[in-house]
Amino acid sequence: MMQWTGGYVAGIDYTHGYYRELGPLHAAMALAHAGVPMPSVATACELGFGQGLSTNIHAAASSVAWYGTDFNPVQAGFAADLARSAGSSAQLMDQSFAEYCARTDLPDFDFIALHGVWSWVSPANRTLLRDFVRRKLKPGGVLYLSYNCQPGWAPMVPVRDLLSGYIDRMTAPGAGLERRIDAALDFADRLLATRPAYLEAYPQVAARLAGLRAHDHRYLAHEYFNADWQPLDFAEQATSWAEAGLSYACPAHHLDQLDLLNLTAPQRTLLAQLPDPVQRQGVRDLMLNQNFRRDYWVKTGVKTGIRTEAGRLVPQDRFAPAEHDAAMRGQRVVLAMPRADIDLTVRTGAFEITLNQAMYAPLLDALQDHQPRTVAELEELVPMRGGMRQLFEAVFILCGMGVLAPAQAPDAVAAASPASRRLNLALFDRARGSDDIHHLASALVGGGLAMPRILQLFLLAQARGLRGATAWRDFTWQQLEANNAPLHKDGKPLATAEENLAELQRKADIFERLYLPLYQALGIADTDTP
Repeated sequence: MMQWTGGYVAGIDYTHGYYRELGPLHAAMALAHAGVPMPSVATACELGFGQGLSTNIHAAASSVAWYGTDFNPVQAGFAADLARSAGSSAQLMDQSFAEYCARTDLPDFDFIALHGVWSWVSPANRTLLRDFVRRKLKPGGVLYLSYNCQPGWAPMVPVRDLLSGYIDRMTAPGAGLERRIDAALDFADRLLATRPAYLEAYPQVAARLAGLRAHDHRYLAHEYFNADWQPLDFAEQATSWAEAGLSYACPAHHLDQLDLLNLTAPQRTLLAQLPDPVQRQGVRDLMLNQNFRRDYWVKTGVKTGIRTEAGRLVPQDRFAPAEHDAAMRGQRVVLAMPRADIDLTVRTGAFEITLNQAMYAPLLDALQDHQPRTVAELEELVPMRGGMRQLFEAVFILCGMGVLAPAQAPDAVAAASPASRRLNLALFDRARGSDDIHHLASALVGGGLAMPRILQLFLLAQARGLRGATAWRDFTWQQLEANNAPLHKDGKPLATAEENLAELQRKADIFERLYLPLYQALGIADTDTP
């Protein structure tokens, strides 16, 4: 069993998360900002896709042929069912990494993703995966890699080992993983009550330990109770990936690229004195007490002329200034939320910054019709004193906040729309009895957009031909009542049908006024009338 799972926890399925960083369109904008070329992506692969929601959304919402594997047959079966419902080309397997990486029938890939895997598998599996990327990622191709990292996780390592050891040595395997996790958390409470000197020295560890009960058992199982779990050092990763022919490109989360939003002035000054990007990232991790990294790496190779020196791209492998300007001007974006809902406050781990209303309001006004526009088009509509690069920086920040989303070209949208609609209809139908998926596919953005269950049910009603807020309210209440799932308000369930209907009516009125036009523009909701 351990050989099959590769040290990864089994017995409890993972959450149904969606991660936009796994999308090639998101990667293209991040790389454009960093000045690194992005290949045209025709084939992509996710290794360890969990429930497969991200893979399925990206497969349905674009023309990219996605491949992937996850060792858990229940999760892989769910993912494959979604792919069949969408009618996409996604080929999703339930093989171990050893089996999948040994296959000879897979294409070479332009994009490979490893999310929530790297820190949680055995060293032997990391070697297998690294070799797979070395062999199967095309020259110039992009790897997305996320992992727990030092220094933020370092103080938690002894505590995590104690909890994992408690489950292994002090609980009965037949008790079920959830009960065994609860027993470990009970032990953690007793440990905290003794005020150990280690936790007094590291109060942030005590706070993290005390907050474990707030997390879902599925998250705890996969985050804390794998046989293998290791926070990794960035410099070591740069060295090992350089041996596989890859170089660090940039953070995958847009806002993480912007030091002004994350670091103090003295910290920025010190970093500016470090010419080596690997050393700079290590120092930056220390400044931020970073505990989780999301990065893009680029495959080096003679076919593209991309070369590496000590795990970094050499200058000629980045865009020349004119090429960089062209790449930024070519980025296409769309407003992904109602204009009235936008809060111009950027929140990062360290800062809360209010954006300049005079600069950002005209840009948002130019996009409030939810039609996609390139940065070049916006440059004509909303010229800025700092020129195109200031405009692109503003667009980039708004994308990082989720206010804007990268958008596909019209022909790509048309090609992806049927599969996106089929996938969304399957997800709408699932929302009748489940509240575990909170994203839908949009062919316009080539990926996913957040969508709570109630709005999914409103859209299901609309897709079935029901029109008007009252009809959507009644349909949605039928689904919730049948599943004994009343609405919650102020943290408490609403007790009566009247209270639920009143709250649903309020939500349906807002949906009809603000959100239905948005979802119609984004291709998620039908625009026809009965």
